[in-house]
Amino acid sequence: MNETLPSLLMKNFPHTRDFSRELGKLFVIFLFTCIFFYRYTDIYLINNITNSLFMKNVNTYNIRLVEAYGVFDDTLKLYRQAVMFFVDVIRKEWDTLKDCTSKTEYNPIVEFLTVKTKSNPNPKYDFSKRFYKFPSYLRRAAVSEAYGMVSSYNSNLENWKQEPKAKRGKRTQLPKSANTFPCMYRDNCFIRTGEYTAKVKAFIRNTWDWVEVKLRKTDVDYITKRCVLRKECAPTLVKKHKVWELAFPFEHYSTLSETPLRERRIVSVDLGINNPCTCSVMESDGTVVGRHFLKLPSEYDSLIRALNGIRFSRKHGSRKMPHKWAKVRNINTDISRKTAQFIVDTAIMYDADVVVMESLQVRGKKKRGGKKMILHHWRCQYVQELVTNKCHSIGIRIAHVCARNTSRLAFDGSGEVKRGKESELTNGNYSLCEFSSGKVYHCDLNASYNIGARYYIRETLRLIPETERLEVLAKVPSLSWRSTCVLSDLKDLCAVMHSSIPCVTEHVASGLSGSPMPLKGNRPAQTVLAAVGSTSL
Repeated sequence: MNETLPSLLMKNFPHTRDFSRELGKLFVIFLFTCIFFYRYTDIYLINNITNSLFMKNVNTYNIRLVEAYGVFDDTLKLYRQAVMFFVDVIRKEWDTLKDCTSKTEYNPIVEFLTVKTKSNPNPKYDFSKRFYKFPSYLRRAAVSEAYGMVSSYNSNLENWKQEPKAKRGKRTQLPKSANTFPCMYRDNCFIRTGEYTAKVKAFIRNTWDWVEVKLRKTDVDYITKRCVLRKECAPTLVKKHKVWELAFPFEHYSTLSETPLRERRIVSVDLGINNPCTCSVMESDGTVVGRHFLKLPSEYDSLIRALNGIRFSRKHGSRKMPHKWAKVRNINTDISRKTAQFIVDTAIMYDADVVVMESLQVRGKKKRGGKKMILHHWRCQYVQELVTNKCHSIGIRIAHVCARNTSRLAFDGSGEVKRGKESELTNGNYSLCEFSSGKVYHCDLNASYNIGARYYIRETLRLIPETERLEVLAKVPSLSWRSTCVLSDLKDLCAVMHSSIPCVTEHVASGLSGSPMPLKGNRPAQTVLAAVGSTSL
């Protein structure tokens, strides 16, 4: 009755001792393997393997510093002067530094040229003489910032020189440190002393000293709730709207969808001016699973009212209206964020694998007509950037297709549509369009069909060998021009792929890229579609 649990196990199960011995051996082997892997494996190799398997996402959250209005003005001024000092040094020594590819290569060279030490008493450019007791971590951050600015300036200058003189714009300007902010490295420039308090190293009273700051409670609580499982990086001290903040980057990794093309579900998005966005959920054969429209009438009324107020003030002599323009920007930002969240929510609702959008280039476009101010404030690229960040963080891929003629061509293949004043049936409404058959349809919904169809057509034809692709294009000639593809062309392509076509090379069947392999007899086109679907984006 007094026997212990180990003695009972040994008595009733005679093989327990052998099992424990083998388990101990495995643990020792595992421990030595971990030590060897940590000691002799290159950390950069580990990072490259991790980045190839997972996607790295970085999100930044700002924490406002309470009652810290003019404390860090001298710190920011001195840091920017240090950046310009290193910019001048790197420009003069660019022939020596231009071949460097990482911090570990150019940092020692720049420090040897500028920092006075016991082994280097007479540097070529004495940094310590002008910046006394400047923190070493801030100095290295300034070197990295200056090297990036000089490298960008030289590459842009070379591109400018290579352009023809008739097409050249203004010469690339010299780099300036007007928008640089110091990175506060942990334990050297930033120490967290409590849940809502911290210490920041700053230049105050003609010396570098620690300054106790209070963190806004709502910002800290939000980060604690949202970023528990993410890696917190070193913050950056920024000044925004005359208020100081600490911008904390958070890293996390996500795995993007690897669904085969045949089983892949997409959300095709058409961003508009009258309506924020129209989403269509599609399958690989052209089946439309869902349609969703986003309308923000109150936000658009507020935007038009604010723009009309600016127009009225201009007519009566007012020129600079910062408060009214700030109101317009805030309304526009609110519309963009709601649009991006609607797109992501739609993709999550239907368990979509890819969000497909148009490749929009609105810079340099002439804005004519009565709504030119609304078009000027159309932040389509900001919406796409928000959608990209949100989708990548949850494992959804992003794809872009050609935007030409997506709204102009009918999805049923009947040709161009009539919009606005071109049609009598739409009563001048640009949200509607008239097909050549006389049918009136929603213009943005028609465009979303064509966007999704162009994505599936491109991905299907991407890995088909040239011989088989030419045969497919011979049967469906409209696929030759990507800017004229519509939904009916996708259905014709699916019909051709599901019928018998000549054989497909082995590298397409296995989903690999490379040189074609010998043909091995006829194979049905359905196998081709499955083979193309086995590859990722």
